[in-house]
Amino acid sequence: MRRVFFASFALGAAALLAGCSTTRTIDSDVQAFSTIATVPAGATYRFERLPSQQARFVEQAPLEALAERALERVGLRRDDAAAKYTVQVGLSAQRQVRYDPWGPGWGPGWGPGWGFGGWGGGYRRGYYGYGGYGWGGPFPDRVLYQQQVDLVMRDLSSGQIVYETHAAHDSLRPADAAVLSVMLDSALYGFPKATPGIRQVNVEIPR
Repeated sequence: MRRVFFASFALGAAALLAGCSTTRTIDSDVQAFSTIATVPAGATYRFERLPSQQARFVEQAPLEALAERALERVGLRRDDAAAKYTVQVGLSAQRQVRYDPWGPGWGPGWGPGWGFGGWGGGYRRGYYGYGGYGWGGPFPDRVLYQQQVDLVMRDLSSGQIVYETHAAHDSLRPADAAVLSVMLDSALYGFPKATPGIRQVNVEIPR
């Protein structure tokens, strides 16, 4: 069972401490925009794809399948033949390598570094090694995955965009289907109303 809770954007880091060993927290920074207050119960939609998404059918189809279940949970029903709205869903992902040439400096933990007697073991946080007390070498690179899901809903009768939402989540590994499902639910939280600014939606799921 998922547990959903909120934290302010400024206090997002503190919310990560609320998890336990049997769950993990998927924290998404969500920003939504809406021109409608309500959507008729059972309102219908169909997916609309950009040309680039049509060319990437293998990646786009599973994402739309997850989005379809998330949209169903907020009361929307897919009906390609009699749609009232179109929904565009997208995923962007970026892999970044974080590298600090010096790290935090002196600290507990054994590691290689320049000691008082020359090159030897350095006393340095995060490393295992030997020798005297000295300045350790840099920490290894850390890979960070930045992922964002985007949904745009358009009224077919007017051609106007009536709802837009984005949910971003950073993690140390690529998002799998379970994480993407949570991000889509977070993006649609409160649909079709939109809270001004960026809010953080935290969802606890089993590990």
